[in-house]
Amino acid sequence: MKIVIAGGSGHLGTLLAESFHHAGVEVVVLSRTPSLQPWRTVAWDGHTPGAWTAELDHTDAVINLAGRSVDCRYTAANRDAILRSRIESTAAIGAAITACAHPPRVWIQSSTATIYAHRYDAPNDEYTHLLGGNEPDAPASWHFSIEVAKAWEQTCNAFSLPHTRKVLTRTAIVMAPGKGGAFHALRRLALLGLGGRFGDGRQFMSWIHGRDYVRAIQFLITRDDISGIVNVAAPHPIPNERFMRELTEAVHPPLALPSPRWMLELGAFVIRSESELLLKSRRVIPARLTENGFTFLHPRWAEAARDLCAQETEGGTRCATVSSPLW
Repeated sequence: MKIVIAGGSGHLGTLLAESFHHAGVEVVVLSRTPSLQPWRTVAWDGHTPGAWTAELDHTDAVINLAGRSVDCRYTAANRDAILRSRIESTAAIGAAITACAHPPRVWIQSSTATIYAHRYDAPNDEYTHLLGGNEPDAPASWHFSIEVAKAWEQTCNAFSLPHTRKVLTRTAIVMAPGKGGAFHALRRLALLGLGGRFGDGRQFMSWIHGRDYVRAIQFLITRDDISGIVNVAAPHPIPNERFMRELTEAVHPPLALPSPRWMLELGAFVIRSESELLLKSRRVIPARLTENGFTFLHPRWAEAARDLCAQETEGGTRCATVSSPLW
């Protein structure tokens, strides 16, 4: 089996590449900055056709994770880079697949659970959901990420590929050990005594353990009967106050001070990020995964947090390896 991962040099791409490589799969990572890895890395710029397009021919799966990080201030320049990097890379992948004599069997296109509305009343699954953008209690600045997600998916859906199955993964926050990921940052806050609730703590946290993220992608690659939108998230999102309490119980810090909204807004400004990443209520459940028989190794946050803390304490950097590969 051969898998191509576009934008695969980041945290999630490396998580997948390590697992696939360990399972004996031929992995090719498309990257703007190729580096020496146990798998092959091929240069691409994220929008221009080139030698990299040949890698998609006779490939079993292509996974597109490319896009500028959203962990930044939403200045005009950053907004443009965030949007263009996603649309252009997706269009480049779609055009390359269209030109293949032997196209990939499946295209896993990354999207985001942020596309759903900021809400507390009910969860968003793939069938009964509210897309964001019109919530009266959400700041106008939050609408940008939703419009990006919509444009991202529309770009993928514009391609008619009769020989390639398309899956759009609306992924929640992936929690995996190691620098560069959300869990490392949250655990660090807890260790510093700042592991209390964020804001009023009512906002729902949707997440998925790194090991389950890898397994879900493997599952979607092998299931030829699944296409379209799939939520990639653990089945039990919880309010931030409980999320942080269960994290601090796993970390055992000396104290857990709450972070009021004004402090988060100030902190986000100082570190050049956006408070939306911490304050938006993302209540997402994976209806399509569960109804198709996918089982989670870490369905609940308390146990997942303990497992991830143990890996960080033991010096682990990744949790991608799956003991029983699905292929």
